[in-house]
Amino acid sequence: MGMIEPRAAAAAPAVDRSPLSDASPAHRKVELAAIVSFVVLAAFLVLRLVGSAPGAHAWAIAAAALLGYVAADFMSGFVHWLFDTWGSLATPVLGQNFIRPFREHHWDPKAITRHDFVETNGNNCLASLPMMLGACWIPTRTTAGLFAVAFIVALALGIFATNQFHKWAHADGPGRWVKLLQNGRVILPVEHHRIHHVAPYETHYCITVGWLNPLLAATDFYARLERGITALTGVEPRSS
Repeated sequence: MGMIEPRAAAAAPAVDRSPLSDASPAHRKVELAAIVSFVVLAAFLVLRLVGSAPGAHAWAIAAAALLGYVAADFMSGFVHWLFDTWGSLATPVLGQNFIRPFREHHWDPKAITRHDFVETNGNNCLASLPMMLGACWIPTRTTAGLFAVAFIVALALGIFATNQFHKWAHADGPGRWVKLLQNGRVILPVEHHRIHHVAPYETHYCITVGWLNPLLAATDFYARLERGITALTGVEPRSS
């Protein structure tokens, strides 16, 4: 795929480029609890699917799994765009906890490779827990129920894996099997993700697998959203 030319960048606002501090011990415990809870819920939901799915519904589960993975890719891009584009490090609650890590990644792309498994994946597990808990109550006696549960499981697994796939896209020597998956475009490929890391970082936001990036870029999806938000609020994107 050829490099997509980014739009001209506006003058970048001054940013605090000091290293992010380590997560607090309390937040570390929250991340650990989220990972354990995620694993337990994922196992329970998979067992529900296995125990409830006759062969006649296999097509529905397979379709739901694929759609869930694509949805995770879209969500990774939307959230990435949101925190790259709007707000600032001074935004209450979101600024330091969410916006800053995304902005930090632009000036220090290797920072993510220095995060351990818990720091890399804990927050994504935490974000997935509400929908996984909801899926526990969806009946699986019908094709629609099986489809819904399979979709949520695939979406949750995709969200869980997003930061790990992103980390591998920046890692030096992530492993042979990881490279095979990247080269097969089953997870985020290195060269594909590199397009995002061209200033002003306005394209190819999806970081689970990147399948949707060409479509979103070709349709000017994010730019259209930005123009709409600016028209409604008067706030310019990437202005702080």
